[in-house]
Amino acid sequence: MKKSIYILIIFAVLMSCTTNTKKAKIKPADTSKAVVETIEGDFAGGTLLRIDDFPSNYIPPRKVDIWLPKDYSERKKYAVLYMHDGQMLFDSNITWNNEEWKVDEVSAKLMNDSITKDFIVVAPFNINELRHSEYFPQKPFESLSRSVQDSLFEEARLNNFKLDSVTSNNYLGFLVHELKPYVDANYSVLTDRENTVVAGSSMGGLISMYAVCEYPEVFGAAACLSTHWPGGNPDDSDVLADTFFEYMEDHVPSPKTHRFYFDYGTETMDKFYPKYAPTVDRIFKKKNYESSNFRNLKFEGGEHTEVSWQKRLHIPLTFLLKKTE
Repeated sequence: MKKSIYILIIFAVLMSCTTNTKKAKIKPADTSKAVVETIEGDFAGGTLLRIDDFPSNYIPPRKVDIWLPKDYSERKKYAVLYMHDGQMLFDSNITWNNEEWKVDEVSAKLMNDSITKDFIVVAPFNINELRHSEYFPQKPFESLSRSVQDSLFEEARLNNFKLDSVTSNNYLGFLVHELKPYVDANYSVLTDRENTVVAGSSMGGLISMYAVCEYPEVFGAAACLSTHWPGGNPDDSDVLADTFFEYMEDHVPSPKTHRFYFDYGTETMDKFYPKYAPTVDRIFKKKNYESSNFRNLKFEGGEHTEVSWQKRLHIPLTFLLKKTE
């Protein structure tokens, strides 16, 4: 394995305690007093709410956005789409690169055209210096040799990049034991697995896959756009990708109850991803997934950017949240 397996440059592009394979036994924070404000602006006719410091005993408090579609009503029930990297989804004025997913516009059109069921979007922000730690699937990481783990941490230290632990189990604990119960209690939503979807891109794609595999009783589907299978520097060894795939072979849940969407482009960072597609296809075929519950799509010319993800977001949302009669 090359010495520079986890160089700073790649961590920066990805934008962004000790490990424990067991889910941490942590008492969930009291979220009942979370302060909600309405964000001014036109969000596809809907309403964007924000909690500035959502309390958590699992991870550091952070902003959480909640988008409600036009004519949201307590008299009906909505599915819930949980999306990572919340600050990148609705408003390009607050993003680091002045790009956004346009999640409100895409979602509103799908609902207005009766293509998808009605749903709300819940979007926890990332904390940049913690993003890689929180989104890197923890059980696969812990299956690596100590020397490989130490290489990751040492390269980060030498490059003045904060990465001294992997905390994705706690991040999922926050989603499942604090954020979802808050949403279920305070909004008119469907709480079952079938109507609870998780989505993200790059490292957010990895953590979305991991969320369904670790909590199959909670999440019924995952949208994983431009999934960063290399885990670190894509020019280096495939040891991390192989570790993710080994984990998936053991943990992907039943196709009778779950759905997965993956995709990848061919430009910028995404140019490293096409070679992994056959392995992903093989894993899900072995698990008896088929076109009704699994997609792994290639987008020629697709880049590792919010603009690219915005252009094709309607495809996974239609696949995972399709309206049924």
